[in-house]
Amino acid sequence: MGVVPKTSARLLSLLSLLQARRDWPGALLAERLGVSPRTVRRDVDRLRGLGYPIAAAKGPDGGYRLGAGADLPPLLFDDEQAVALAVALRTASSSGAGVEEAAARASTTVRQVMPARLRHRIDTLRVTAVGRAASPPVDSGVLTAISAAVHAREVLRFDHASGAGDGEPAPPRRVQPHHLVVRGGRWYLVAWDLDRDDWRTFRADRITPRTPTGPRFTPRELPGGDVAAFVAAAFRGSADGDWPCRGEVILDLPAAVVSRHADDGLVEALGPDRCRLVLGSWSWAGLAAAVGRFDADLEVVGPVELRDAFARLARRYADAAARWGARPSTGGPPRRGVRA
Repeated sequence: MGVVPKTSARLLSLLSLLQARRDWPGALLAERLGVSPRTVRRDVDRLRGLGYPIAAAKGPDGGYRLGAGADLPPLLFDDEQAVALAVALRTASSSGAGVEEAAARASTTVRQVMPARLRHRIDTLRVTAVGRAASPPVDSGVLTAISAAVHAREVLRFDHASGAGDGEPAPPRRVQPHHLVVRGGRWYLVAWDLDRDDWRTFRADRITPRTPTGPRFTPRELPGGDVAAFVAAAFRGSADGDWPCRGEVILDLPAAVVSRHADDGLVEALGPDRCRLVLGSWSWAGLAAAVGRFDADLEVVGPVELRDAFARLARRYADAAARWGARPSTGGPPRRGVRA
């Protein structure tokens, strides 16, 4: 029984080496593992038996290469899960979360052992992550279709829901797709709108691609040359910023302090210790709470829905404080999980 862990550990080391570079001479593998070339050959056969496609190179020294087979090795992923994993790794590799290098290496490893049909799907995917990872559901077929059009530089035709849920159906959009972007938990397509002759940003969850795609095009240069800066500028100070609720307040804080924590909000200095903040959120209560976290005196400029949200929160917080004050003193803070 003592040999099994040693052999298993050696197999994992061998697999890791094969994934680290394209070709390995057999003698060098034996040296790195501290075993004989014959043992390397036996271990390679064991990995092949587990489904890993390892090709042997002919020559005086011989050599090995981890390639792509007809099926995935036994990673317990089906095709769609493998594609989803690759998408997640590519998003993480540009997320700014501190795991970029590890995610990029993991993405390369996963791609290397994929069958050709899946590698092709992954190679067409070009994702730029701006902010946190995406969370709203978007059909994977939609993302694949958009990615393929970006990769092939083909005009994309699609229906785009306005989100209003009424009115006459809008005509299909015709765009030159340039980037698939993740920002603030949502997927967006950055494209040149052929009918409006201008750059536009579309929410991917509202896109329904049409087939076939249009002719190939020569990509235009994105204004500023940086997709992250372009997308941030597109939302900053816009009419709705893609938020259903957007309001304006005056804060008794320096603009430099507020801007560090305002995410995509618009901050304008009104004096050394006063600034205007335009911010968006998914609800009026959420917007009021987001402003409240600055812990400063403020004035609500508008709209009236934001003023009313502040009033509702003020009553709730005042009631909560009153209930706390009415509790019998226990000589210490409330137990965890007990409502105040």
